[in-house]
Amino acid sequence: MHRFLFSLAVLALPLHAEIKLPKVFTPHMVLQRGMPVPVWGTAAAGEKVVVSFRDQSKTTEAGKDGRWMVKLDALQAGGPDTLTVGATKIDDVLVGEVWIGSGQSNMDMDVTRYTEGDPQLARLAQGTYPKLRLMRKDGNAVWQEASPEAIAKFSALLFSFGQPLQAKLGVPVGLMVGAVGGTPSGFWLTDDMLHTDAACQAQVQQMAPSYDYAGLTAKYNEAKAKYDQELAAWKPLAEAAKKEGKPQPPAPRAPQAVGKAGEVNSGKMGMLFESYIWPYVGYAIKGVLWDQGESKTNVACVDQYTLMGALIKGWRNAWGQGDFAFLYVQKPSGGGPAWDYNNPVTEKANKFSPLPKTIPPLPDPGYSQEMHIKIMSYPNTFMVTSTDLGPGTHPTNKSGYGQRASEVAMSAAYGSKDEIYGPLFASHKIEDGKIKIAYTHTGKGLESRHSETLQGFEVAGADKVFVWADAVIQGDNVIVSSKHVPSPVAVRYAWSGQFPWANLFNKDRLPAQPFRTDDW
Repeated sequence: MHRFLFSLAVLALPLHAEIKLPKVFTPHMVLQRGMPVPVWGTAAAGEKVVVSFRDQSKTTEAGKDGRWMVKLDALQAGGPDTLTVGATKIDDVLVGEVWIGSGQSNMDMDVTRYTEGDPQLARLAQGTYPKLRLMRKDGNAVWQEASPEAIAKFSALLFSFGQPLQAKLGVPVGLMVGAVGGTPSGFWLTDDMLHTDAACQAQVQQMAPSYDYAGLTAKYNEAKAKYDQELAAWKPLAEAAKKEGKPQPPAPRAPQAVGKAGEVNSGKMGMLFESYIWPYVGYAIKGVLWDQGESKTNVACVDQYTLMGALIKGWRNAWGQGDFAFLYVQKPSGGGPAWDYNNPVTEKANKFSPLPKTIPPLPDPGYSQEMHIKIMSYPNTFMVTSTDLGPGTHPTNKSGYGQRASEVAMSAAYGSKDEIYGPLFASHKIEDGKIKIAYTHTGKGLESRHSETLQGFEVAGADKVFVWADAVIQGDNVIVSSKHVPSPVAVRYAWSGQFPWANLFNKDRLPAQPFRTDDW
């Protein structure tokens, strides 16, 4: 399980004789407080290795294969101090909290991409934060102090998360990022993680009989032949435009290959995990912040909820330090109104609007809030609510997203008692032509916002035809009904891709989440 600790691919710093360390050990690093801290590398077989830090000195010998590892005893926050391995000293080492950020473009894109549309981020990015340290994903990455120059090239979301977290905790914080834009979750876990996960394999078995691999492959082959023709026609046009100094015409887009049930549709399972996460695995951390979902799984017959369960469990097993906190940003981004549009965190949310006259279209079942809300059911896994933070594939207020994520981290990992969720559906009961909905996370109480009328609920009878419902708050419950549906059997709330008209919150200023009681 811990072969990663000694991968020669990540060894960088030459030390005494043959002693080498992974790239994660450089000056300006942050070590995780409050738990054993692994330090590892390679050396000549049988060579004695001494690792010293503060008042600790750990000695070991490299094995026959050259691998060695020691674990420092739990450390208290502070520094800077010097980590000594053999004859080499690594200076300016802090001890505090370490978080990894991963996912696709919303985690990958740097601060400079967002400062123009995010004044709060622009202001914070001009600061220097001696107790905030950054490690980017590039192959020659080293730890850096969070100066304006380093911040500009760092993940906008992870910086926006780490800066307020460090301010709240008052201890050093280290941030390590490994993310790639446009990538599915299937590239971020290994083949073994997927195929040893019982839930994923059960879903594949269930879905495989109805999965038309042959038909999809035939369509792909047709599309590929057409693409090849279009590409051949495009190349001379592009070359001519280049010679004339003109913009090249848009290139044709290659179709996506089709995988068999339980396999990736294109690319290699786990290829990004191997490139961007393996080098971090084993380094003591507090938790992970994940932002991905737009590209779904890319694994045939496995949905995002089920695959994320395998990914979360697989990462934790690889690290071998228990169920560390796993935070994830809710997808899709935005959709609902905000409690307060004067708050910089939520100022770019969808503006509240009247209830539509007709029931809006259904959300994408593979990319709905329902799919992503379920992920928080996994152990020690926490959702960063985004329905009130601003819409779009790439929401512009990264400072708001990061601030919300830091608040979730304070509760998930540091014992804060502040409410981090809006009302979540718990159960429903049908009585006398009405449906009584019970919620968890009611906080200081339920409240409708921007209108005295509570709206966004719809009910249906046995005919499965939904109509808008009348809704009233009753303590920690909501009672819904409609004169047009005397015998309701199902209820939905905010059941649409966009729902700026759904206005249930708790008095902690957090929005209620979409739900449905049917499976139609």
